[in-house]
Amino acid sequence: MKIKKGDTVLVISGKWRGKVGKVLRAFPREFKVLVEGVNIVKKHQRPKRAGEKGQIVEISKPIPVSKVKLICPSCKKATKVGYKIEGEEKFRICKKCGAKV
Repeated sequence: MKIKKGDTVLVISGKWRGKVGKVLRAFPREFKVLVEGVNIVKKHQRPKRAGEKGQIVEISKPIPVSKVKLICPSCKKATKVGYKIEGEEKFRICKKCGAKV
């Protein structure tokens, strides 16, 4: 998976298309990412103990990594990610400008 925690991404499809956010968490086994301010759903919570009231809370749910594109920090454009190996070091590169990501 080429998207990591801390990356700034653009949502390219779905209800939240066009929204830019930071990746809060990555789930490589499920190929999903949790993006800040995207895919917010309301969850009804039961009361924890007797006498308490239940409540409705808003939480973010993960979205498939195929629905996001990385925003390159140097050229500020949504781009695909490639890998480059120089000696012992492997790093990600922007496919548009060729800079290290």
